[in-house]
Amino acid sequence: MTDEHGPGRVTAGFHEVYGTEPGGVWAAPGRVNLIGEHTDYNDGFVMPLALPHTCLAAASPRADGVLRLHSGDVPGGVVELRVEELAPVAGGTGGGDRGGWAAYPAGVVWALREAGLLTGPAGGAELYFESTVPTGAGLSSSAALEVVTATALNDLYGLGLTPPRIAQLCQRAENAFVGVPCGIMDQMASACCTEGHALFLDARDLTQRQVPFDLAAEGLRLLVVDTRVKHELGDGAYASRRAACEAAARALGVRALRDVPFEGLDATLAELERLGCDAATRRRVRHVVTEDRRVEEVIARLDAGDTRSIGPVLTAGHASCRDDFEISCDELDLVVETANAAGALGARMTGGGFGGSAIVLVAEADAEAVSKAVTEAFGAAGHRAPRIFPAVPSAGAGRL
Repeated sequence: MTDEHGPGRVTAGFHEVYGTEPGGVWAAPGRVNLIGEHTDYNDGFVMPLALPHTCLAAASPRADGVLRLHSGDVPGGVVELRVEELAPVAGGTGGGDRGGWAAYPAGVVWALREAGLLTGPAGGAELYFESTVPTGAGLSSSAALEVVTATALNDLYGLGLTPPRIAQLCQRAENAFVGVPCGIMDQMASACCTEGHALFLDARDLTQRQVPFDLAAEGLRLLVVDTRVKHELGDGAYASRRAACEAAARALGVRALRDVPFEGLDATLAELERLGCDAATRRRVRHVVTEDRRVEEVIARLDAGDTRSIGPVLTAGHASCRDDFEISCDELDLVVETANAAGALGARMTGGGFGGSAIVLVAEADAEAVSKAVTEAFGAAGHRAPRIFPAVPSAGAGRL
């Protein structure tokens, strides 16, 4: 963490805005997903890792039930709310006219209150935020903002919450207050990841395993390519993909698509056709079932110490996201095609899709050439230059 983005800076920002010293400073990271896309809300498997990019919060409690929020990254003054009055806005988001970004920390406070953890006149707070997690890049800047808020309040009020419970409450805030039907992966990654590891998570029961992921020791590098585009289609399309998965599960009489066996996939798809499910829905099912299997393949290869061999699995995952789940876009496809042609071991889109970022697994010696090829391809296509940086498996949320 640099001096430009550290405890001293947010402490000074807090003092400038609120006129007092904060009770502490906390950090929560963004994440990149190695494999397992759109499987979490289907009770499936995911494998994210935390990034060194973090959202920082300087915070102090208030005893009068007033919540004051300020972002050093977003123009505007302090957003002031009353904890007892926080409520989702019917037909919209919990942000309402309070501004988009403030809905995320406000939603966390609402979720804590709804869970009976903030009672009486207490529960207020003053929070000052700054973040280096790129927004709109599919790297979970919103989850970092939620998790750092919950982690700070957990410490300030002695709530005794575990990291997985923090993640669950933050997911509830985003689902019910902000109005985004996300799964649990982003919040779990931000709360629970450990340095030098990827997080193998079962989204059904939240069992987890920290998998060693020391790329440097094997002469490898995982590049994140932020395309710096976000297509508007992504907002409603995410919800429609989730709805299609849930409809297919109901038609099959299973709790979630996680319960569809890979070995019987062809028969399941035939059954869905017989039941009248359209071709698009059947493709969504095929993606989820095969993506769960790809997570298991990656785990097996990492456990065997054969990190290089996960490259083709990543590329196969991209093809499934592109063709079956239909959440890629021209810019993401260009990254994957160009990187692989330039010598990468594998590449795929990561995150919700329709823009955002891709990841590229590459030998350390080839990282510069692959990055150059991708940048030149974007220029030739008339796209803005992508932002490319290494994904270094980092620690989850905590007090600094």
